[in-house]
Amino acid sequence: MPLQPALFLDRDGVFIENRANYVRSWEDVQFFPQALAALARVREIPYKIIVVTNQSAVGRGIMSLETAVQLNDRILEGVRRENGRIDTSYLCPAKPGTDDPCRKPRPGMLLQAAQEHNLDLSQSYMIGDALTDIQAGQAAGVKQAILLLTGRGQAQAELPLAKELPSFATCPTLADALTHLFPNLP
Repeated sequence: MPLQPALFLDRDGVFIENRANYVRSWEDVQFFPQALAALARVREIPYKIIVVTNQSAVGRGIMSLETAVQLNDRILEGVRRENGRIDTSYLCPAKPGTDDPCRKPRPGMLLQAAQEHNLDLSQSYMIGDALTDIQAGQAAGVKQAILLLTGRGQAQAELPLAKELPSFATCPTLADALTHLFPNLP
């Protein structure tokens, strides 16, 4: 079976709002309307669309893994209700400071997805609102990593680390990033 490229997306700050106290319940979920419309526009691209999200509230003991998974599933269903496509998702419950290979900036979730879904990482993209998303994509060997200026992205772009990393693109929103990557879509 030939390898397939993927579009990897972080979740919080990319298609839903970040929350200072974490997205812990459905009441905390607020979708970016432009992101929902953009995900509907790219539903037919020949890429796997995969969410890779750090959810440290689990590792910090703020919420259970079961609750985090149920909430993530409900968020992805919300995207699908708006005609967007997400093929699968990976959630890392580890808190910062652990050496867990799934926690971004490590590439574990992307590498696991590549193995499980026969993906060509060298033809794939990673989009997120944090430098850890960029680092995870670059460590996995994606073709291009894009930092969105939504969520934490604007503040992250101004950090000294942003200038130290191999070059990456920045886009104002997910809609802009997807137009940049797939300019011929309606």
